[in-house]
Formats: sequence, structure tokens, C-alpha cells
Amino acid sequence: MYFYGFDTYYLLLVLPCVILSLWASSSVKSTFRKYSGQLSVRHITGADAARRVLSANGVHDVRIERVAGDLTDHYDPSANVIRLSNAVYDSTSTAAIGVACHEAGHAVQYAQSYAPIKIRAAIIPVTNIGSKLAMPLIMLGVVLTFLGSMSYLFIYLGIIAFSLSLVFQLVTLPVEFNASRRAMEAIERAEILTAEERKGARKTLTAAAMTYVAATAVALAQLLRLIMIFGRRRRD
Repeated sequence: MYFYGFDTYYLLLVLPCVILSLWASSSVKSTFRKYSGQLSVRHITGADAARRVLSANGVHDVRIERVAGDLTDHYDPSANVIRLSNAVYDSTSTAAIGVACHEAGHAVQYAQSYAPIKIRAAIIPVTNIGSKLAMPLIMLGVVLTFLGSMSYLFIYLGIIAFSLSLVFQLVTLPVEFNASRRAMEAIERAEILTAEERKGARKTLTAAAMTYVAATAVALAQLLRLIMIFGRRRRD
């Protein structure tokens, strides 16, 4: 629905979620920056904390490497390596330890065949193809409107392809929350941080989790927008 040249579905559905996403991205950076100044009294680095989490879960074949960039920390299952940024690898801050243990949590998920992360890995190729084909299919359907109902076949195929990105985000949510839960449990069990310091690690991971919630909200809002736009056109 358009009102004086504005896509009101975008304004009402998507824009609020985009604003949430921008806020979440800003929040995780500011929270990480804040707790990067809270240093662990036990002087355990992010890399050492990740090794402790792996060892506590019987995982001994995962390498830990340094990677350039800001908040570029990740676990690469294809290489079986945890890559920690400079701000995390050598840091003894509660933020760094939280992030490092979270990535170790992902490695443990793979080692223990945690179902959601296996599902996410399996659907990545399909979702990548779907995200690339979605808008071209929809635009092709719009261009071919003179074909009548045939044009909507392409539009609906495009919407289905786009919906795969939402499926990916929905599967990602339990993966990320579970990795953070594993991280905090390991931090407490191994006494990597004191009770007071754990608050900083938890707040850092909570802020990071909100970025995934926001991404899911954006994908859902975009899908609803497409359905409402083209469903209305079909009725008209």
C-alpha cells in the first residue's frame, strides 16, 4: 500500500525493525567497549578461556587463532578453528572472555552434534541460493504482469525463496542462545570469572544476542511486507 509515494507497509512493518537492528548493533559495540575495561582478577585471556571451555567439554582438536578486525570473532567449522579478534585473543576483560567462551560454545555444539547447528549448516547453501534468487524472481513476475496468473507464479516463487532467509534466522536463534548459555555455564564451573565479573560477560553476550533477534524481526517484517503487497495486488 502506497500513500503519497510512501510504501506504508515498509514504514509500519520494516522500518521499526531496521531501527531495532541499528540499536542492537550500536548496543553490542558500546557494551563490549564498556566491559572491555573490566579486567578479570584471575588474568585469564580470551584465548585461554576458550581453551578451558573446550577442554572441559572433552574437545581437544580445535585450534584457536588470531584474526584481524573488530568483533570478527567466529568459529569456522570447515577448518575446525576458533578465530578471535585482537580485542579478544589477548585481553583479560570480562567482555573478551564472554565472547571467546561463546565461540568455544559453538565448537562444542559441533563436537556434540547439537541438532540446531547441524540444521543451520545443512540449510546454508539453500538459503544462500534463495536470498540471491528472491528479488530477481519477484521483479520478473512484476515485469511479466501481462501474462496474468503466470506472473504471480514467479512472484510467489520469489517470496518462498525470500522466506528461506527467515527460516535461517529462526534456526540461528537457538544456536546463538545455546552457545551463550554454554559459555556462561563453563565460565562459572571453571571459575574463570568471579560472580561480579560474570555480570559483565553476561551483559556482553545478551547484547550480542539482540542483534540476532533484530535480524529475525527484519526478515519477518520484510516477508510480511511482500505477502501483503502482492496479496493485495492479486485481489485488485
